[in-house]
Amino acid sequence: MPFKSQAQRRKFAELLVEGKISPDTFEEWNRETGGAKLPERVRRKATDKRKAARKRTSAKQSRKGSSKRPSRKRTRR
Repeated sequence: MPFKSQAQRRKFAELLVEGKISPDTFEEWNRETGGAKLPERVRRKATDKRKAARKRTSAKQSRKGSSKRPSRKRTRR
């Protein structure tokens, strides 16, 4: 899997120095990335958050409507 950002590449280099990942793993990722110019950091797109929020609200609404019970009318005695 190629690196997505310079920050990720630095983190993997740090893990390599600490011995937490093998040199083969680092080389594989580095080779797959190639000479691509990477951004410093990568963030999630704002649309992903909005879509997730919409899915949650629509799921709640569908649950509310699915268990409709007949309404009880008050009767005077």
